[in-house]
Amino acid sequence: MAQMAISLIVNGQQHWLAIPDHEVLLATLRERLGLTGTKCGCAMGTCGACTVLVEGEPTLSCLLLTKECEGKKILTIEGLKQGSSLHPIQQAFIKAGAVQCGFCSPGFILTAKALLDRQPDPPEDEIKEAISGNYCRCTGYVKIVKAIQSAARGA
Repeated sequence: MAQMAISLIVNGQQHWLAIPDHEVLLATLRERLGLTGTKCGCAMGTCGACTVLVEGEPTLSCLLLTKECEGKKILTIEGLKQGSSLHPIQQAFIKAGAVQCGFCSPGFILTAKALLDRQPDPPEDEIKEAISGNYCRCTGYVKIVKAIQSAARGA
C-alpha cells in the first residue's frame, strides 16, 4: 500500500501525517487525529453526518481523499467551540431542542456555520436548502431550522 506524507491544518493546528494515498478525510480525522465528532453515517455521501468545513465550505469527508486537502484549512465540530464555551450555533441547537441523539448534529451545525458566515440572516427557504444534504432521523427539521434562525438573530 503506497503511503504519502501530507500536511493538514485541522482546527487551526498543523498536522504532518503519513497516510495511504487512497484514504478519505473521514478516516484521517477519526482514526489518525482522534476527532470522533465527525460521524460516519452512510459512507456514500448521502447523509451529511461526516460534514466538515474545508476552506469554509461544507464538505462530505467520506468522499474526499485526504491528499486533496493538502495545506487547506479544515474545521471539525471539535474546533468550533470558543475557548471553553460552545459556539453560538451549538448553544442555539441545544436551546431549541434540535439535538436528540446527536449523531447528525455536527454535520448540521457545521453546515449552518458555513451558511451564516455567507449570509448572516438567511430566509427560511435558504436555510432549508443549505441543510438539504443533512439527514436527521430523530428530530425532524423544524427545530433545526428554528435553531439556525435563532443563531442568525443572535438570540
